[in-house]
This record gives sequence, structure tokens and C-alpha cells, in this order.
Amino acid sequence: MARKALLVIDVLNDFLDPKGALYCGDDSRKIIPPIRVLLDRFARDKHLIVFLRDAHSVDDKEFELFSPHAVKGSWGSQVIPELAPPEGSLVVDKTRFSGFFGNDLDKILSSAGPEEVWVAGVVTSICVMDTAGDLRNRNYSVVVPMDAVADFDPKFHEFALTRMQRVYGARLVKTTED
Repeated sequence: MARKALLVIDVLNDFLDPKGALYCGDDSRKIIPPIRVLLDRFARDKHLIVFLRDAHSVDDKEFELFSPHAVKGSWGSQVIPELAPPEGSLVVDKTRFSGFFGNDLDKILSSAGPEEVWVAGVVTSICVMDTAGDLRNRNYSVVVPMDAVADFDPKFHEFALTRMQRVYGARLVKTTED
């Protein structure tokens, strides 16, 4: 069986809970069951699972672009209960759009040596797409389960999927596909 990794990006209270600071909207919650399927499958098959979590300081420069959200240690920066990380999963904090910025994700993936990296979560046109681009810059094959990513804006979501496929060579699938 090919080695795989699953990156689950920003499935946090501030994005996926209606009380969250940057709630992506009711449609975004449709990704919860498909991500749960992926988590269960990857855990069962003992593949690497990494949760990438926004964890900003209270004076983060990103708050010049977006309202304050996912402040490190806050309720908003916690993974939603429905997608609690399975045993053996890693949780890696990030402070920028790409999951690789300022943390050990590069080292973690290099050590695991996955043949392909699946990317799920929010926001498709920001953190998902930027992380997928950085994966391709590191020569990883990228898989994006389309039913496991969501965005604030449906047009940006579609653009991001198309761009990841055309520019990064990402394989777009449904969670029911391997």
C-alpha cells in the first residue's frame, strides 16, 4: 500500500462553528462528514495525519487583512469536536496561509516520505491552496477531495480547485475514491 499523508487544515471553531469569528457559512459544515471518513480511513490504514491549526498572537499582522481569529490557546483556535484528531495524529500550529510557514511540517513530511499528500479543510482559496502550492514546490503529489474543502466564497472555491488542478497538478477526487 502506498504511503499517504492527510493534512487537515483549520477545521477550527472560528471557521466551522456558527459562533466563530470567521465562520465560513452553513455550507462549509457539509465538509465535516467527508473529513471524518478520511480521518477514519487514514487512521485505520496507519497513514500520517497532520492537523494544521491557525494559532495567531493577539497582535498578528494577518489581522490587518482579516478580523481577529484563531488566537493561540483560544476557543476559536481549537479543532471542532466532530473532527477530534484520532490517536497518533499530529497537531501543528501555523501563523500564515501556508501550512509550512514557521513550523516543522516540512521535516514531518520529509521524515514520513508519503507518496501522495491529501489536503482537506478550510479555506479552499487561501490556506488549502497555499499549502497545496507549497507541497508541489516540494515535489509531493497532491490530492484534494473536493467534498472535504470549503470556502467563504463559492466562486473563489471553484477557482481554487481549478487552479490547484491545472497549476499544481492536484488530483481532484471525492472522499469515496482512493
